[in-house]
Amino acid sequence: MIRQSAMRVAYLSNQFPSAVEPYVMDEIHKLRRCGVEVVPCSARSCNGQLDEPLRIFEGQTLYLQPVHFLPLLRAIILCIRQFGILSDIFKRILLRGPESPSRRARALLHTLLGAYYALLLEEHGVKHIHVHHGYFSSWIAMVAARLLGVSFSMTLHGSDLLVHPAYLDVKLKHCKFCLTVSEFNRRYIFENYPEIQRSKVIIQYMGVDVAVTTSASEVAPSKALVMLAVGRLHPIKNHSFLMHACHELKKRGLTFICSIAGEGPERTALKQTIVELKLEKEVRLLGHLSRECLGSLYDQSNLVVLTSHSEGVPLVLMEAMSHGRIVLAPAITGIHELVVDGKTGFLYRPGSMEHFLEQLLLIHAQPNLEYVSNAGRQHVLRHFNREKNLAVFSQVFIERTFAGAQHTNYANPLLQQVQLSIQRHRNLFI
Repeated sequence: MIRQSAMRVAYLSNQFPSAVEPYVMDEIHKLRRCGVEVVPCSARSCNGQLDEPLRIFEGQTLYLQPVHFLPLLRAIILCIRQFGILSDIFKRILLRGPESPSRRARALLHTLLGAYYALLLEEHGVKHIHVHHGYFSSWIAMVAARLLGVSFSMTLHGSDLLVHPAYLDVKLKHCKFCLTVSEFNRRYIFENYPEIQRSKVIIQYMGVDVAVTTSASEVAPSKALVMLAVGRLHPIKNHSFLMHACHELKKRGLTFICSIAGEGPERTALKQTIVELKLEKEVRLLGHLSRECLGSLYDQSNLVVLTSHSEGVPLVLMEAMSHGRIVLAPAITGIHELVVDGKTGFLYRPGSMEHFLEQLLLIHAQPNLEYVSNAGRQHVLRHFNREKNLAVFSQVFIERTFAGAQHTNYANPLLQQVQLSIQRHRNLFI
């Protein structure tokens, strides 16, 4: 048995707490319920727009920003004094790899922030650092762990692996283990980083709560197609593609409403696009909404659409399917592990407006797709169940972090059962 006082970890995110990353809060809660002492940490300061459940974490969280002068000066001195410990990291930044000069400069800055983070964590006595997402925070965590003489791990989703993988070879080499949200991601890591030990990389599916939902047949009948998109207003979510699809639908005379729930830097550009395409009556930007409001919107929608350039396995699709909604998403990354085309939802060829519209009109023309919505809901409830997958996460995390045993397989028996069950379920549809 591991002594409770020895089970203390730091859990770092780019920004925490965050309404768009509820899984971070869920994992911290679960680890604490399992007896792990967790120090929540955030690389960026909180934006202050938080739902009530998230506000609890605001006062508990250790923030790296704003950076204070004296600790920063100490961090510079620490980097100089411990240059030997960090020498391979500095060599990789300055002398090796394909990164641009500006990227290398940012890596040097993040190395300094890693030393700064190590100083902040010094008094907390953590035995391990976990970081969610492989962006710049993972470099900070890696450096801090090196200076503190502890291990670190990370969770990879989608863009952090597929779009912005700067220095990921170093992070994968030095992490104790890496969780990732799909089998697609795991294969991608091994294909692109073949030197990485296979036992390090573990599939950890996300999950959602079981929704008490209105069935598709009970939604009030309407000639209008009611669409919903949920996601940050960010270029990676590709909402402009959806805007132009709506423009095509209007030109073809289809009556529809498209609501977009989410907030972000693309709001102004999207509002301008709506005006330019004369979609003021059809498209609504709803801003950030609470989970309760989103649940109601799912139940009022005929179709939930996703148009992202890159994703892991999106929670929005899990939520929509758990509410018994039909989903339409691009056939990218690990989405096919959740959406089996024509069986649990519908997929379209990435970037193809023609195929997106073809699939959308096909869905709208079919009078009864309840068999698809029911299959999608059951698939989520069985394999993307929040509580079950959090239990798997906590077991894997504690075993890998504290047990100290050598692992010869990429997952524990419980996780293997989940993966085999998902594969058997998907094979039914092939």
